[in-house]
Amino acid sequence: MTIEADQPVRYGIIGSGMMGIEHMLNVAAIGDAVVTAIADPDGKSRHLAAKYGGAPEGLVPFESYRELLSSGLCDAVVVSTPNFTHIDVMLDLFAEAPDLHVLVEKPLCTTVADCRRLIDAAEHHRGVVWVGLEYRYMPPVERLVRIVHDGTIGRPRMMAIREHRYPFLPKVGNWNRFSRNTGGTLVEKCCHFFDLMHHVLQATPVRVLASGGQDVNHLDENYDGEVPDILDNAFVIVDFDSGARAVLDLCMFAEGSHEQEELSVVGDLGKVEAFLPSSEVRLGLRAAGQPGVERTIVHDPDVHYEGFHHGSSYLEHLDFVAAIRNGAAPGVTLQDGLLAVAVGVAAHRSIDEGRAVTLDEVLTP
Repeated sequence: MTIEADQPVRYGIIGSGMMGIEHMLNVAAIGDAVVTAIADPDGKSRHLAAKYGGAPEGLVPFESYRELLSSGLCDAVVVSTPNFTHIDVMLDLFAEAPDLHVLVEKPLCTTVADCRRLIDAAEHHRGVVWVGLEYRYMPPVERLVRIVHDGTIGRPRMMAIREHRYPFLPKVGNWNRFSRNTGGTLVEKCCHFFDLMHHVLQATPVRVLASGGQDVNHLDENYDGEVPDILDNAFVIVDFDSGARAVLDLCMFAEGSHEQEELSVVGDLGKVEAFLPSSEVRLGLRAAGQPGVERTIVHDPDVHYEGFHHGSSYLEHLDFVAAIRNGAAPGVTLQDGLLAVAVGVAAHRSIDEGRAVTLDEVLTP
C-alpha cells in the first residue's frame, strides 16, 4: 500500500480500551499520522476513546473490527484487543486486508501454537507486521542496549531484570483476571522482559527454571463464582545458547518501591544498569585506572508524548511509520513475539511441574 509523502498515515485502532487510547494519544503526537477509525464492541470504550484519545473530528467508530478492515479508511491498524482475541483478529486481518500494515500489542498470542499459526498466515501478507514490545524503546533501556551491543562491557555473561510494581489494573469485563485469557502473568506481563533478554544478549533462550505463586493480589475477588488465578510474584532463570544467563525478579505487590524497573547486564569488562522511572543509566568498568561508576539521566528529546511507558510507544510508532513509508522490515518481528511468549509458557510449565523446562519442549509442535 503506497502512501503519498504529503499524506498522513491513517491509523485504525482495533480495541479502544486503555491501551487503545494510549496508542491513539501517541499517534496524535506524531506529525504525519492520524487516527481515522476505531473498532470496539463495547460502547463505553468507543465513547471514551473518541472523547479522550486525541482523535480528530470525523473519527469513524465501528462496533465490529471487520467493518473497520473493509472500510478503506486506514493504511495501518493497531490491534489492542484482549490477548485471547489476537489470534482471530489477526487471522481475519491477514485474510481480508492483505495490504494493511499492523502493529499487534503484546503478547502476540496466549499460546505458542497460535503464534505459529499467525506466522504461517502472515507469510504472504504485504503490509508491515510489527509486534508491540515497546520496552526496547524506553530511552534508558535503549542506551543500555547500545552500550552492550557496542562491546563496552565486553561479552555479556549475566543479565538481571527486577520489576517491583502495583497489581494488574482492571480491564473491561475483568478478562485479565484469568490465565486462560491472558496466557498467564509470565506471558501477559513478562513477555516484555523475555524479549529484552533475547534482544540485549543477542542469544537464543534454551532452558527456563521458575518459581512463583499468587500470594497477595486478587484473592478476595470473585467473578461469577471464580477467584482470579494470575500469579503476582515469580523468579525466572533463563539460560541462553551463548552461555549467558538471565534472571527476572517480579513482584506485583510492591507499590512502595523507588524504582519500578531495574535492569543490569554484567560482562567480562564491566557492568551497565538502567532504572525506571528515574531514567538513570549507570556504567562501571573493571579496567585498572578507570574512574568510578558513571551516572547519566537519559531522555530522548524526540519524544513528544511520554504516556504510560516513558515515551517508548511514541518512539516505536515513529519507527513503525518509517517502516511503512520506506518499505523496511519490522523492527520487532513475529518471530520475536513468538520467542517471548515461548519463554513465558516455559516458565509457567516450570512452576507447575517443579522442574527446568527446555525451549525445545515448548517450541516443538
